[in-house]
Amino acid sequence: MKRLNQMLDDAIDGTFQESAFNETELSRLESRWKQYLSLSGKSVDQAEKERENLKKLVSDISHQTRTPLSNILLYAELMEDAAETENTKKLAHQILSQTKKLEFLIQALVKMSRLETDILEVVPRQQPVRLLVEQTIEEIIPKAQAKQIHIACTRFSDIEALYDLKWTGEALTNILDNAIKYSPTESTVFVEVKKFQLYTCISVKDQGIGIRESEKAQIFARFYRSMDVQQEDGIGIGLYLAREILQRENGYIKVHSRKGEGTCFSLYLPAGAGGSIL
Repeated sequence: MKRLNQMLDDAIDGTFQESAFNETELSRLESRWKQYLSLSGKSVDQAEKERENLKKLVSDISHQTRTPLSNILLYAELMEDAAETENTKKLAHQILSQTKKLEFLIQALVKMSRLETDILEVVPRQQPVRLLVEQTIEEIIPKAQAKQIHIACTRFSDIEALYDLKWTGEALTNILDNAIKYSPTESTVFVEVKKFQLYTCISVKDQGIGIRESEKAQIFARFYRSMDVQQEDGIGIGLYLAREILQRENGYIKVHSRKGEGTCFSLYLPAGAGGSIL
C-alpha cells in the first residue's frame, strides 16, 4: 500500500519511475501503470493539439468572412439607394436583410466557439453594476423604440459585483434582446437590480408570450428554439451563451415564467468583496 501511494503521488507530480524489474505482482503493476501514464500523456497532447487547431480554424473563419460580408452589405445598400424601380428596391432590401442575418449567425457562432475553446477568457473584476446596466440598455434602446417598447429601470444605489464587463454585457444584451423580440408592441420591459449577501441580481421582466413549463429545462440548450417562436429571427444560442458566461463568472441564471404571462430572467453575479444584505 505504501508503494501504491507513492506511485500515485509520483504520477501526480509527473515523476513516476519503475523501481521493480522482476516477476512480482508489484513489478507488473508498475509496468502497466507506466504504460497507462504514457498513453494518457499522448491523449492530453493530442487533445491540446486539436484544441489549438480549433482555435486557428475559428480565427480563420472570423477573419475570412468579415471582408466578404462587409462588401455584400455595402453593395446591397448601394443597390437599394440606386434602385430605379420599386421591384429592384425590394430585391436589394431582401439581399441586405438576408446578409445581415448571415452576419449575425456567423458572429454568434464565432462568439460561442471562442468562449467554448477559451480563445477569449471571461475575466471578472470588482466594479459597479450601474456601468453594465446603463451601457447595455443604451445599446438595446433603438431596437426597443422600433417596437415602441419602453424599458423601465428601477433606481438602485452604487452596487458592485464581480464580473467581466464585455462578456456579461453580451449576456445581458441577449436577455434584453429576447425580452423585446417576444414582447408585444407598446409593452414594458422592467429591469431591476438587487444586492444580496453573496450575489447581485439583475432581473429582466417582460410582458411577452411566456415560456411553457415543459420547455424551461430546454431553453438554455444550444440551438433550441420553441415552436412558439419559429417565425422570429434567431438561431437559439443567446440563452446558451448567457448561461455559459454567468457560470464562468461563478454566477448563475434563473427563469420564472408562465405561458402568456411574460418571463423574468434573473442574472446572479458574485457580490465580491464586502457583500452584505441590503
